[in-house]
Amino acid sequence: PKSGFSNYLFRKHYDVINVAALARFEDGATVDPAALADVDELRKLTSKQLRGLGRLPYPMVRRRGERGFTRVPWDDALDTIAERIKTTDPKRLSLYMTSRGMTNEAYYVGQKAARFMGTNNVDVSSSTRPELLNPLQEQLGHPSATNSIWELEQASRFLVVSSNMTEEQNVVAVPIKKALTQGTASLIVIDQRETELTRYAKVWLKPRPGSEVALIGGMIRVIFDESIDDHDFLAESCEDVTEFRNAIWGFDLIQVERVTGVPQSQIRAAAREFAASKPAAILYALETLPRAIREECSRALVNLALVTGNVGKKSAGLFPLLTGANDQGSRDVGCAPDFLPGHRNLTSEQGRQRVADAWNAQIPPFRGVGALDITSAINDGKVKALQVIGNNPNFTNGELGDFLEAAKSLDFLVVQDAFSSELTEIADVVLPSQTFAERRGTYTNLERRVQLLRPALGVKGDGEADWRTICQIAQRMGASGFDYTEEDPIFDELNNIVRVYGGLSYGRLEAEGLQWPCLAADMVDTPYLYERTFETRKAKLINMTLADAEYPMDSQYPLLLAHGRVLHQPDVDMDIVELNNKNSINRQETIKVHPDDARTLGISEGDWIEVVAAGSTIEGAASLTGHQPGIVNVTTLFGELISELEANSSSDPLQHISTLPLKPVKVAKPVTQAAAD
Repeated sequence: PKSGFSNYLFRKHYDVINVAALARFEDGATVDPAALADVDELRKLTSKQLRGLGRLPYPMVRRRGERGFTRVPWDDALDTIAERIKTTDPKRLSLYMTSRGMTNEAYYVGQKAARFMGTNNVDVSSSTRPELLNPLQEQLGHPSATNSIWELEQASRFLVVSSNMTEEQNVVAVPIKKALTQGTASLIVIDQRETELTRYAKVWLKPRPGSEVALIGGMIRVIFDESIDDHDFLAESCEDVTEFRNAIWGFDLIQVERVTGVPQSQIRAAAREFAASKPAAILYALETLPRAIREECSRALVNLALVTGNVGKKSAGLFPLLTGANDQGSRDVGCAPDFLPGHRNLTSEQGRQRVADAWNAQIPPFRGVGALDITSAINDGKVKALQVIGNNPNFTNGELGDFLEAAKSLDFLVVQDAFSSELTEIADVVLPSQTFAERRGTYTNLERRVQLLRPALGVKGDGEADWRTICQIAQRMGASGFDYTEEDPIFDELNNIVRVYGGLSYGRLEAEGLQWPCLAADMVDTPYLYERTFETRKAKLINMTLADAEYPMDSQYPLLLAHGRVLHQPDVDMDIVELNNKNSINRQETIKVHPDDARTLGISEGDWIEVVAAGSTIEGAASLTGHQPGIVNVTTLFGELISELEANSSSDPLQHISTLPLKPVKVAKPVTQAAAD
């Protein structure tokens, strides 16, 4: 066999294939019709066989009426996509792109193509908490982290809110742990779960789920009451200070304690600790908060940073902890359902016109369907055709609901990816993509640093750059302005629209990554924001109101599991056992239940109980030491997660890392135990 396709067939079908006939077929020679039929049959793959491919080797199409896939030339696959898109209402088209290894250039071209086709249904599949960014733009000016990651080594105080940072954003955790172990800083954590950083915390607050805004408001009330706010900063740099202060009087600590379940003494301790010394940084992921209050909580945290004067200073500021490797870049270049390139709000006629003039195109004014709403939009028939570029854990971990099941009902599904997955199995067209190690382009990380990505490997098989694939589809749709031949012109175009990228170029980025804003080629970049901004445009304090905690509950699963994960628990016995030639951890889990819940459930200290969620069960010994009624706490080891990944047979096991959201559960004794009692 001469080609990659022949080699694949030889490896996978060596027991049935006539290798000589296949080689002649691929050379274009005349072959026996029977042999040709056999070869054509082998070009068809079932969904199960597709999943076994691992790296996707070539374009494939599922013909109407056929269960399997057929290998086709690139042109045929692209023609099929264009023809199907042309017959779909533009409002029912959607494009979703991964945050794993996707470049700014691909995001820019993707969202541009979507808007040329008449839809704003474009987003990044990891964008499940856009509410973290909106208040930053509203109150300060830019939807991004204010400071650099390595400045955190010199911070005096840290407040971390609902973040499993050592796993999800482990680079950011490094300077924090370094500062803490050196004894130069202290840490406050707000989280119901035990994570690795809680072990470093001087103050660990565990509020009732959904009461985090009340807790932060209570901290601000203490700061005002004890006059430990930054009077000068508030007077010089913030507007509506008096109105905001009056609103905070509504956060009576007696009521805050009632709402949050956190004692007043702990609230005061946290407030004093955070305001005691500058610079102080706030890092927040809001992983355990219900969607309805995330934006309100983000505003509260911006308020806290302003009240203590921790904006516009080195080693201070706010860090929204996004989950994707290039989530910041995707938003910068407009890959969002409600924002255009340069963070222009889609509802702004002036902003739309600026981009429309640059593209010589019309931009639809309606807000698109975002990642969080895509599953319900498909189920409701609002989205009929979907193009997905790259895989993401959110497709299977419940963050987007039962997305895979919903995707089966689409009229047309296109998947571009480097590897086979559950999603490629149900697609109508599958296109092979490049991995991050084969791509060229730029990334923008959490600290606004734009970096140049250079290919480390040669392209495997028929894998194509995602931006080039998008361009070829757009051209078949009759769109102009998609005749790029390489990445440089794409970046030059986007940095003319994205003002904060205006002074960046591939030439400058060859030497080092630069942090936006960098407005002109002769300007330096900006390690931290707002050093002098508030002299001309003041920051906004947004009024807050004390409200009862709200968290959506399930009548079938009336409790919430706060699942924590740490590296080591020296006080818990465990064994390392060998199973199928692999080591695994064997130990007895402890399940913490609040005494009030234990009385209701008839559970005593030490009872063997099970925590049942939809699709999973955890068993362990009951400990009546839970910190909040309605919450069950379990802390497992990171090593157990590694064992799960090693046992996973997927071609991309990192897609199946379990995150730690609050999960609805029910708690009971196992049937045999209950019968014995």
